[in-house]
Amino acid sequence: MVLLLASWQYALAQNQTTITGTVTDAATRQNMAGVSISVKGASAGAVTDASGSFRLNTNHSLPLTLVFSYVGYSPQEVRVTDASMNVNVQLSSTEILGQEVVVSASRVPETILESPVSIEKLNVRAIKETPTPSFYDFITNFKGVESSSQSLTFRSITTRGFNANGNTRFNQFIDGMDNQAPGLNFSVGNILGITELDVENVELLPGAASALYGAGGTNGTLLMTSKNPYDYQGLSLQLKGAVNHLGGVQRSSAGFIPEITARYAKAFGKFAFKVNVAYLQANDWQALDSTNFDRIGLVNKSGHSHLDDPAYDGINIYGDEINNRFTATGGLLNGVTVSRTGYRERDVVDYDTRSLKTNAALHYRFNPNAELILHGNWGQGTTVYTGLDRYSLRNFNMGQYKIELKGQHYFVRAYTTQERSGEAYNSTAMASFINEAYNPSAITNGAGQVIGGWFAEYATVYNLARAGTFPGSPGAKDSVTAHAIARAYADRDRLQPGTASFERVKDSIGSRYIGVGAGRGGAKFDDKTNLYHYEAMYNFSHLVKFFDLQAGASFRRYDLNSNGTIFDDASRDIKIDEYAGFLQVGKKLANDRIKLTGSLRYDKNENFEGRFTPRFTGVFTVAKNNNIRLSYQTGFRIPTTQNQYIDLEVRSKTRIIGGLPELVNKYNLNTNKGYTQASFQKFRQTLNPADLEQYTFGELKPERVQAYEIGYRGLIKNRLLIDAYYYYNSYRDFVTIFAIVQSPDGTPAGLANPNIFSSVYNNDERVVTQGWALGLDYVVNHWNLSGNVSFNEMTKEPVGLYNDFNTPKFRFNLGVGNRNVYKNLGFNISYRWQDEFYWRSSFVSGMVPAFSTLDAMISYQVPKAHATIKLGGSNLLNKYYVTSLGNPSIGGIYYLSLTFEDLLK
Repeated sequence: MVLLLASWQYALAQNQTTITGTVTDAATRQNMAGVSISVKGASAGAVTDASGSFRLNTNHSLPLTLVFSYVGYSPQEVRVTDASMNVNVQLSSTEILGQEVVVSASRVPETILESPVSIEKLNVRAIKETPTPSFYDFITNFKGVESSSQSLTFRSITTRGFNANGNTRFNQFIDGMDNQAPGLNFSVGNILGITELDVENVELLPGAASALYGAGGTNGTLLMTSKNPYDYQGLSLQLKGAVNHLGGVQRSSAGFIPEITARYAKAFGKFAFKVNVAYLQANDWQALDSTNFDRIGLVNKSGHSHLDDPAYDGINIYGDEINNRFTATGGLLNGVTVSRTGYRERDVVDYDTRSLKTNAALHYRFNPNAELILHGNWGQGTTVYTGLDRYSLRNFNMGQYKIELKGQHYFVRAYTTQERSGEAYNSTAMASFINEAYNPSAITNGAGQVIGGWFAEYATVYNLARAGTFPGSPGAKDSVTAHAIARAYADRDRLQPGTASFERVKDSIGSRYIGVGAGRGGAKFDDKTNLYHYEAMYNFSHLVKFFDLQAGASFRRYDLNSNGTIFDDASRDIKIDEYAGFLQVGKKLANDRIKLTGSLRYDKNENFEGRFTPRFTGVFTVAKNNNIRLSYQTGFRIPTTQNQYIDLEVRSKTRIIGGLPELVNKYNLNTNKGYTQASFQKFRQTLNPADLEQYTFGELKPERVQAYEIGYRGLIKNRLLIDAYYYYNSYRDFVTIFAIVQSPDGTPAGLANPNIFSSVYNNDERVVTQGWALGLDYVVNHWNLSGNVSFNEMTKEPVGLYNDFNTPKFRFNLGVGNRNVYKNLGFNISYRWQDEFYWRSSFVSGMVPAFSTLDAMISYQVPKAHATIKLGGSNLLNKYYVTSLGNPSIGGIYYLSLTFEDLLK
């Protein structure tokens, strides 16, 4: 047996062919490590070592074909007929400046230089070399990009102004699927999105793109594409560990962030599949702003605690909102306004951030040009989100499931998005109910008269302390101490964070839904909203000789289901249908030196009139690799599902309602009209009813924008890429938030205890913004130097506009990197700065200070192990900053990752 085995091994060795050679970069002539070499049609393979050399053993007889592949380079096939000859191969980079192919700008492939509008792109290699902890964070380094970070894992991005915590003017797609949470109408960052190992490319379109991608992206569109399992096979693993909270600013000890990501893909015959999973856990950044804020006047007040102001209302303190039923002039406290003692955000939200992302896809290729795809994404996470309040999104989840048939000239797809709120709750409601649990704000008798409760106790003890008759009181003149004594007495049984009784009450409130009735009276949401989308497109260009032609159509349904905790759907079903169609025609003229494109799209939502959105673009080649682009684009934004149907009480007597007539009528706002916020503020100062101005609701309409852009993109000596643009946007029917104050009895006297409503309306005047940006990229050998600067401003701001432009005038980014500076050692450094600006939201308003961040990483490749070691940091100097008011301060993150790719290929 031993002799037989030895003979078999000897025979194999005699039949084995060994092929050797070297791989170099065609441009730099430098040896390339980590290049994959495989025998075409077989599983045999090898990888180049640190000197670019390889040695491949195969049992296949000559002649055979070797396939050489490396990320960022064109694959090359070499026919081998003689194993004694070294195979020397030069690979050409596909990342020649300006020559990268993009699809999103026109929905057809074209180079970046030919793009008719501004566009930014991250490819596979750039994603691997980002210095930030995730590729999604690096998008903020694109020129003109703004972001708002509500937590460590929840980042909203946009371009060209109107930054927001949840940006409904910016669209995000993953593999053609709209990535919005249908109950929110904006994407939740990349918490439940694509994994880093599965991203093939990211394309960003600043500005309006409704003619191509429908309603929504009036200010920008982000498209992320995952890797096809036919093209990217094998097992990839990434292990990452990071630390944050260094320096004791938010916590006394650092937090450890474990993250693991895995991808496996395999093709066999006509079938291929892939599976992805990623898990991250972290202690989140904390929102600690104790600024005293007047939520009716939307202005800061002096003080940072109740010692400074008895009516203190901290931005990130909850449960301390003023309850005017107990603080009216002439009431229990003789005109002194007092708020309850609140709880810090860290006491009531879940900072134990978690993110689990999974997806799987099955592909079947009928032929090289036709492919059927079944694709599912599912994720679950815990994070904190900022809207009119801060919301703790605990164990919420979202799934997206798609079937698609695509060919060389067409695609047909259908998908659904299933949103589930899990254990998400409102932090203010949570804190307020905790207060009510240990001592109700008011106890009334059968006649509705106040006979006890927190405010009554406070008033009684305060007045006794001022009179000098309460034990230990200072006497009548010291109101500050009297307030302190009264608060201490009313808070004597206050539930203390961290105690068993506090956690028990908190869990009970978090398990009950918002609203009145059985199982209600809590802080929890119950959102099970779904979206269903169907669309198709066909490219007729191969059938038409004189021009390019594409056409498409879509149908979408929103199925709202919040059980009355968000929408007005407690006793009815709400469904919203939309349909659309588009046509695009393109033509090249003057020996391809001029490229003209025209698009037209029609969209109809059942609650609003239909809208046409035309788009015209032109690209003019003024010299080789030097193009000027002009575009006129229109966009529109249908009021979101929440703009239409929300009915949510966020704090006592404060409610968000949709702008449709049925919501207005529900609260009698046409018969008992509310007063404008500005006139109510004036009335509070003068007490003159003549200063009050009633508000009449008008018809709610979609928002429109006309966007003009001129740009230049040129490549100088194949080394320097220049990209510059100027844009001018004019908005009509601008959908904006506003607040009105309603007297319960319809008289000015009732304003001592008002109802406050937040809703939306269309501003009658034009809103005009403009800006410009300049980007430079210089590449020599493996060195890459980059920089960009952008400017944005609102030039026409109508009177009464709730201005949520929320954009610094200036921002710039600088970067330098080399992927192989010395023997497989690479690095990348980026610096970002933005100016101060005024932030306005439905939650809080005020100045956001200027800030800068420094991100950096070094990497080392181990070709034989198919591995990359990466050490880096985001906000390396650990200078805490906020991107928007009311959101957490962000410090440094320092990470080490180990990535294995193309294993088990």
